[in-house]
This record gives sequence, C-alpha cells and structure tokens, in this order.
Amino acid sequence: MSAAAYCRACLAPRPSEPGPCPACKARRALAHDELDALAIAHIDCDAFYAAIEKRDDPSLEDQPVIIGGGKRGVVATACYVARLYGVRSAMPMFKALKACPDAVVIKPRMAVYSAEGRRIREMMRDVTPLVEPLSIDEAFLDLSGTQRLHHAAPALTLLRLQRRILEEVGVTVSVGLSINKFLAKTASELDKPDGFSVIGRADAPDFLKSLKVSDVFGVGPVFAKRLEADGLRTLADVLKRDERQLIRAHGEGGLRLARIARGDDARAVSPDRERKSVSSETTFETDIADKAVLDDRLWGQCVRVADRMKEAGVAGRVVTLKLKTDRFKTVTRRRTLDQPAQLADTLFRVTSELLAREPAGVRYRLIGAGYSALEAAGPDAGDLLDPTALKRAAAERAMDAARAKFGAAAVVKGRALPKRKTD
Repeated sequence: MSAAAYCRACLAPRPSEPGPCPACKARRALAHDELDALAIAHIDCDAFYAAIEKRDDPSLEDQPVIIGGGKRGVVATACYVARLYGVRSAMPMFKALKACPDAVVIKPRMAVYSAEGRRIREMMRDVTPLVEPLSIDEAFLDLSGTQRLHHAAPALTLLRLQRRILEEVGVTVSVGLSINKFLAKTASELDKPDGFSVIGRADAPDFLKSLKVSDVFGVGPVFAKRLEADGLRTLADVLKRDERQLIRAHGEGGLRLARIARGDDARAVSPDRERKSVSSETTFETDIADKAVLDDRLWGQCVRVADRMKEAGVAGRVVTLKLKTDRFKTVTRRRTLDQPAQLADTLFRVTSELLAREPAGVRYRLIGAGYSALEAAGPDAGDLLDPTALKRAAAERAMDAARAKFGAAAVVKGRALPKRKTD
C-alpha cells in the first residue's frame, strides 16, 4: 500500500512518489506511511513576535529583527534572518547586537501579540476542542475523532489550519504530528519555518536513538551537563541503562528520560491544563539603588501582571518579588496571601513591602513581580481582610475599563507618570 500524501501547495491528495503534483504541478509534498493514522499535533508559530512586526511593517521583511528591551535587556525573540548571525532567544541584548550590529531592535508589543495569539487559538479550537496552550504562540492539539466532522484525516485538517493562519493572521506556523505529545513537539522543531513534520510509530525508535539528551524538551542546560557527565549524551545511551539505575542517579528526571527514550508519553492533551504563575519583569538601562525609583518601576510590572490575571480570570495566593543585582545575583522573595488576589494594587503593596526589607545601597539591574498558586477568580478577588480593599478594587477596575475604552495611557497612577525635574 502506498503512503498517504497531500500537496502542501494545493492540499489535494497526490501520489507519494517524488515529482510534481498532478493537480497544480508544485513539488511540496507531505507523505508518510502513517499520515492518516496520526492525531496528536504540536503547532508553533515561527518567530511569532518578529513575524507580527514584519507583517505590520513590510519594510522589515528582509531585515534582521530582534524583539527585546534596551541594551541591558535580553532577546525575547529574533527573526530567522537575525538567527543566521547567531542571535537567540534569552541572549543578552549586548551580545545579540555584537553578533548582529545592523539588527532592527523593537520593543515588545505584548497587547498586540496576545490578541493575535488569541485569534490563532480560536482557529485551533475550530478544528478540535482538545487544545492545550503552552504559551502565547504554541499549543498541543488532539484531533482524534474529528474525521467525520471535517471530512478529512487530521493531517489534512492541520494543513488547512496552517494555511488559514497564514491567510488570516499573516504569520507562518510549523506543525509536528505524531503518536504523543513529546514526539509531536519534537517533530515541530524539525522543519522551521512553515514546516510540517511527521514522526510515526515505526519511525520513533530509530529517530529517538539519535536524539541528544540536550535536545529533549524539558532537559535544561544544567541537567544536560549532569547527564553528559554520567555518559548519557544521546537517548541511545539512556536505553542502555536500567530504569532503576537512572532513577537512583537522576530522580524523576531520570525516570522521565527513560520513558521518553522508549517513546512512551501517556500524557493526554488537556484544554484545562493549569497555569502555574503569571509574572512580569524589566531590565533597567542603568543600575538602580534608590528604593523609591525601584518602587516606580515595580508598579508598572504589577499592572502588567494584573492585566494578564484579569484577562485569564485567575487569582493567585502567592506573591513573588524578583530582583537581580548589579553582580547578576538573583534574589527571590515570596509571601502567601490570606486570600487569592489578582489586583495590581495588592501585588504592588506586598512586593513593595518585600523590597523595603532588602539591604539599602544595593544596586539592581532587574525587577519583577508575579502571582502563583493560581485558581479561578471570584467577583471580588483581592485582599478581603483589608477594610479598604473593596474600595481600591472598585477604583482599579474603573481604571481598567477606562484603559480598555480609551487606550493604555488614558488612566495611570501618579507613580507611573514620568518624573519632571524641579529647580
């Protein structure tokens, strides 16, 4: 039996053999022996923030574009042109500009990216209710049982979705299709941008043997070094070890790695996957020691966090303050609230108190704030033990409404305004 195949140009069924499509003569074929039997997918937008900026400003099309903060910030994402110069996400901005001095640097427009991410998410939900978001620009999908609804195999439905996103949003996405979540996500990284890759059940053993442990999703640099120091450089090395031995040496991470090496991933695609935290941080152009100035910067981060909390309809029981000193030491302080909250006011009051307890005279290069231990928000999410909380909550929600109607700069607190020099 010949492999299932579709033309990626016209989406028509076609022979799997090499050659042009009989319908449109294009040579972009998607073919695989198991193509019509697979239903677990991972969709990842390609350099999403940069793609949105290039869509909105066509003059940037062939330019290296970096999305991020000032010279002391980090790269949020980089377009594929910039990546040719070695620019990568999370790279310090000064290193990125050294590698690519002609890059166009753009400050993130999170409100725009979030809105477009929601549009894409709704398109995903049009093809299946089983959509599990991982971030603003990627998600898992389970298309099992959708053949009758769409009169097409999942692979063809995904090809149609990929085209719809390009036509309606103006950005490309890469698709990975496989038998489980791990392999689907791995597949989506194989052919970027605008790719569609398949790892079938029969392919998995040979494919996994050659995979480096550092390329396994969820294995960070520190864990990867520990594994390599233990002689585990590829999943083939992992398969040679007894599972109990891996657990003794590397705990839960060793167990997960042993299962992944065998292609085992029983996790279901869950649209109700719990979000663990919401946070925001900023890196300063110059180090700051003045607590009053730090408070002003902290307030802006609290507003960003609260906006996202309200949009997601969640409240948090744990408040976190994050600082990074001029010597790159990260300081994290947490406090558990008596009641779950989502307001900027509550977040700021708690994190400001935590900041005030830090030693005087220390210079900081970064500050951030966040809520964690999230749950569904009630109508009056806030600090209910504070007698003035409801009044402040009402004032904050009134400001939210004004900003939604008239723009982000319509209503701001006094501390958010730029300071004017006085004689």
